[in-house]
This record gives sequence, C-alpha cells and structure tokens, in this order.
Amino acid sequence: MHVDVGAERGHLRGIMQRASRLKRELQMLATDPPPGITCWQEKDQMDDLRAQILGGTNTPYEKGIFNLEVIIPERYPFEPPQIRFLTPIYHPNIDSAGRICLDVLKLPPKGAWRPSLNIATVLTSIQLLMSEPNPDDPLMADISSEFKYNKPVFLKNARQWTEKHARQKQRASEEEVLDDLPKTSDCEVYNSVQKRKARQLGGIEKKFHSDVHEVFLDPS
Repeated sequence: MHVDVGAERGHLRGIMQRASRLKRELQMLATDPPPGITCWQEKDQMDDLRAQILGGTNTPYEKGIFNLEVIIPERYPFEPPQIRFLTPIYHPNIDSAGRICLDVLKLPPKGAWRPSLNIATVLTSIQLLMSEPNPDDPLMADISSEFKYNKPVFLKNARQWTEKHARQKQRASEEEVLDDLPKTSDCEVYNSVQKRKARQLGGIEKKFHSDVHEVFLDPS
C-alpha cells in the first residue's frame, strides 16, 4: 500500500505545532490570566480544558463563579474552540445546555473567529458578553424579551440563578480563605483564592475548582 510520506509529515508537523501553541497558551493562562478568568487542563488532556469566569461587578452575575467546558478541535487554531457553560446562567445569549451565541466562536462568514485569536481572548469575550448581553441575537427568546422590555425582572431572575447555581457551592470553602485576606477587589480576591488552591500538573499550573456537576433547569 502506498503511503504519502509528505502528507504524513505535514500531518505530524501540524499536530506538533498545535501542541506547542496550546502549551504556550496554557502557560500564559496559568502565569498571567485575564482578570477574573482561569483555565486548566482536565485529566491531563491538552484538548479538554475547564475554565472559570468570575461574574462582573455591577452585573447580576456579580460574585458568581461560572464553570465552562473548553474543547479544542483537531484543526485549532484554524477552527475555534468549542465552549459551553457547565454552570447554569440566566442570559439571553446562553441556552439551557450552556451553548453560547457569540461571533468569535463561529467561523466566517457568519462568525468572526480567526487563527490570531486564542483561548484567553475568547474567554474574555464571553466575560464581556456576560456583562453586555446582545438581546438582538438571542438563543433564549423569552429571556431576551425580558431583558429588552422588563429589565428589573430580568435582573431579579439572573441574580437568583447566580445565587442558586454559581455561589452556594463554593461559599463555604471561600469564606475560610477570605477571612485571612486583606480587603480588596473581587477580581483580586478571586485570583488570590485560585492561587491558594493551585498545584503543579505536568509543568502547567492547574487552578482548582469546585467539583460540581450542575443540572440545567428550564429558565421559564
């Protein structure tokens, strides 16, 4: 059987370049993460990641910690990472399965992903979407309508979901750590808590998270 040696070498070179890029990205996320964001390998798998995003100040998600699944496709960075929320969140652009409607998570022409973007920029874009929902491109029509026409009810429901799903699980362990910390901003507190929980994993600093398996609820 004829084997295309050139194609095989090209494939192997692509795998090595992808692995090298992912390693650099994970190192940057471990040593210099965006404020309020952490990301780590799941079970030593470089293409199966987990992330946490701290809800922004002056939003209904404030002080909530939201877990996300980040799957890196074989053709990364020529295809975007596949990201979904594991923690339920009440948001017009995020559905009950955690799927996210965001242009940088889709390829052109409908999307805005390009190889120069990376995991950190995408997670930062998701964090921004949490603070600034786009009700004109919703995944959840009812929540979008509520956001546009009955904002107080939306804010109340979103805060209740944050309290129920994104705060209760980690509060006990965090309070023990926070008692020993000086008074500071939420992002600084969050990063301090994560550093206290960190350990080395295969040369990459792993940020620990609450081991929670959430069950999604119908937002209606």
